[in-house]
Amino acid sequence: MPTILTHAVVPLMLGAATRRRVVSQRLLAAGAIAAMLPDADVVAFKLHIAYADHFGHRGATHSVAFAVLLALIAGLGYRRLNSPPWQSGLFIGLAALSHPLLDACTDGGLGVALGWPLSDARWFAPFHPIAVSPIGARFFSERGWQVMASEFCWVWLPTAVIAICMVAWRRTSKRV
Repeated sequence: MPTILTHAVVPLMLGAATRRRVVSQRLLAAGAIAAMLPDADVVAFKLHIAYADHFGHRGATHSVAFAVLLALIAGLGYRRLNSPPWQSGLFIGLAALSHPLLDACTDGGLGVALGWPLSDARWFAPFHPIAVSPIGARFFSERGWQVMASEFCWVWLPTAVIAICMVAWRRTSKRV
């Protein structure tokens, strides 16, 4: 998996590149949480749930269904997010979906259960350049720094470029 910070960076950078009235501060914070939330399934290790189980790591919480569930909850709780229902749901759903899509681009693990509950299959993207992150204290090792370098190149930089382009486009379109 990419590090928890890298999962949060996608909605944070892209949301920050929009106008505040498009993505409120609360919605931005909720998007960061939604992008990290699928990794709450690491609790399964403590509960002795097998990695490959439906509720193991990269299982149900890494599915489109989970992202849709979070989107529906956000749509219902739109007032607290200071955004219209459709916008709250869309932003949170996409933020949550970014998590398994990034995990599918890593070079380790069993893949992600994107199709759960309709399919038990674990999936990897055809292109998986992101180094898988060590879990726990092992993150603070040479391998952890290698992972951060990989994530910087494959996630942080491209996301920053997209965010900068969004801001530039918005500023240019105001002048026209």
